[in-house]
Amino acid sequence: MRFFLIDRITRWEPGMAAEAVKNVALSEDFFDDPFPHRPVMPGVLILEGMAQLAGLLVEAGLAKKYGQSAKAVLTVLERTEFHSLSKPGDSLHYRAEVLSLNENGGKARVTAHRGETLLAATAMVFAFKYLEDPQLDAIRSKLLALWRCPS
Repeated sequence: MRFFLIDRITRWEPGMAAEAVKNVALSEDFFDDPFPHRPVMPGVLILEGMAQLAGLLVEAGLAKKYGQSAKAVLTVLERTEFHSLSKPGDSLHYRAEVLSLNENGGKARVTAHRGETLLAATAMVFAFKYLEDPQLDAIRSKLLALWRCPS
């Protein structure tokens, strides 16, 4: 099963910073199993949403700075902290800031908030995997365009 854990990208500065929103609905498939009668979004899925935004951001930075296309693969989480839970009805706000970037990979500081409440924070290290797959590139471009479309 593939989860897309971003609903909309609200700020986009390739290779620098990005912000996105995920609206958490009770109908999400991940509420079915982990905590019966107490729907809580698993922390690993909050991290996945953060990684989806940060990965796209470092990929865009690679394209802007080096003119290359690659898939960002999450390799390391540094100093990951969870501060609060997310429940149905919450709007998660992801923020990512690129800390470093080269042709081998990148590093971003990423946070997830619910309003002013910090839910999670981490640094994410990505390695680049270079692929020649025009079909995958086209799908990813469409998805990014969808997420970035104005309200």
